[in-house]
Amino acid sequence: MNANPELLPDVDLDVQIASGAADLPDSDHLLLWVATALQGQKDTACLTIRLVDDSESQQLNLDYRGKNSPTNVLSFPFEAPPGIDDPEIQALLGDLIICAPVVAREAAEQGKPVQDHWAHMVVHGTLHLLGYDHIEPTEAEIMESLERQILARLDIADPYWLDYHLPTGSPAL
Repeated sequence: MNANPELLPDVDLDVQIASGAADLPDSDHLLLWVATALQGQKDTACLTIRLVDDSESQQLNLDYRGKNSPTNVLSFPFEAPPGIDDPEIQALLGDLIICAPVVAREAAEQGKPVQDHWAHMVVHGTLHLLGYDHIEPTEAEIMESLERQILARLDIADPYWLDYHLPTGSPAL
């Protein structure tokens, strides 16, 4: 693994398990993935990762995005009130909600190790908490490039490789 522990930020991570899935990543992996995503962006951070099943993800996705289906990761960035310069408040990033069954299904459909896909979802969500997005093509290129760099430091293959190497309409491996 290429992530240098001495260079990683100090992260206060609250992990909430609200999923019955058996193959969830442990807190140490979640912390490593978050810290690696934050490396060079923040010195300290505080966030929550909640691991959920389809029903909770679907309800949150409907309530906050108007989409009536579960999704892999939802990001809820914390926004400090204007004029708050307290370092502890500035360290608050927000919450990630990650749907275990969706992550498992996507990994299987894409032929990726499930642990690698979990890492990608944590990195992806963490970048959203930092303000990155992928709505516009230019934003997507920037965010995907960062994801590739971060995941490479974790010795995880390019998660978008299949997107560029499968003929249109071909099923994922």
